[in-house]
Amino acid sequence: MYNTGESTKHIDWKLYAKTDRLYTKRYEEETNLRCHLILDNSSSMHYPEVKTYSLSHLNKISFSALASAAIMNLMKKQRDAVGMSIYSDTYDYYVGEKGSDRHHHMLLDKLNSLLDPAFAKANSQAPARQTDTYKHLHLIAEKLKRRSLVFIFSDMFQSDVEQEALFEALQHLKYNKHEVILFHTYSRTKEYNFEFSNAPKKYVDVETGAQVNLYADSIRDIYTQAVETYFKNLQLKCAQYRIKYIPAEIEKGFQPILTTFLVERQKFV
Repeated sequence: MYNTGESTKHIDWKLYAKTDRLYTKRYEEETNLRCHLILDNSSSMHYPEVKTYSLSHLNKISFSALASAAIMNLMKKQRDAVGMSIYSDTYDYYVGEKGSDRHHHMLLDKLNSLLDPAFAKANSQAPARQTDTYKHLHLIAEKLKRRSLVFIFSDMFQSDVEQEALFEALQHLKYNKHEVILFHTYSRTKEYNFEFSNAPKKYVDVETGAQVNLYADSIRDIYTQAVETYFKNLQLKCAQYRIKYIPAEIEKGFQPILTTFLVERQKFV
């Protein structure tokens, strides 16, 4: 609504002709939020192996894709602009931020392709591939020119020597005053608690192809202690660099993701 004394240059005269009331135009850049979704599509994100997806039976990449779609649905209702990046061992996909229906449909189609059983099968049969997340985050940071909310879905599996490089890349994302939220995506039962039977098994690193034969009970305590230490260090690093850290356990569903989005959006606008 136009207020007396304001500049008349933004009055919507076409709307005035229809309603006989004075309204000022609202511009997308001034009123709408910009958001960029980043999905880690490395080999480890396709764990646990899932043959048929359901809301109660997801792996990390399907959880990330559905959570991203839910965020996009909320953004569409708010007429926010959204973009997306997807990376694996290469920087696979980038689309800048827009708010049109056609743009949203295109992004949803891309997310849906990550849920395609044929895609999942091809990925499970593909050679092990390591992902240098930090390299891709630097490339994405160079593309994000305007202040945005940046949501990252990743299991954050990197070698120890790459951890510092990873946080340098996350700092790069914050360079243009972007707000960065990390959804640390993992399976609590398998990857945190190591809930496997004690039958002899071959464990395979899906990113390096390394294999080891062992009994779960023989390694569980050492493993869970190491994982707990890693998670705590990750949270501390995020706090140090003012990156919002959100545990995204695939067993817990999407509520923590959507609550975080709504809170961060309210703070950002």
